[in-house]
Amino acid sequence: MRTFEVQSLEIQTPFGPAFDYIADPQNLPEWTHAFASVRGGGAMMRTSAGTVEVALEVTASRDSGTIDWKIVFPDGQAARAWSRLVPHGDGRAIYSFVLPAPPVPLERLEGALAEQATVLTSELAMLARVLERRVEAPA
Repeated sequence: MRTFEVQSLEIQTPFGPAFDYIADPQNLPEWTHAFASVRGGGAMMRTSAGTVEVALEVTASRDSGTIDWKIVFPDGQAARAWSRLVPHGDGRAIYSFVLPAPPVPLERLEGALAEQATVLTSELAMLARVLERRVEAPA
């Protein structure tokens, strides 16, 4: 039984601007479904049961290309996700994302992870579109 999902994609954006965008938690609502808003060290997260206020910690290292998240729910339960961005030629980068299984009972694990993997695929596609538009029309 799988307990994690790894996905990656090539983004037609230089490493620097892509890293800066992904590492800034304020941008999460633009490319993810889970985050309704982010402010300070917290976020309003969408769940199947509605929205919930969570603590959000982002650890990023430009030198290694890592951008990792820790989300702590009101009950103290923590969820994590890890990612890495690497340069890939002129004006391109490869982004990979490791999604661990959600904290659900074992009998629901496969379905829950499969559902989150589908969401992740659409979020990464949205991230690529957002970044590529930003390169085409610099701010």
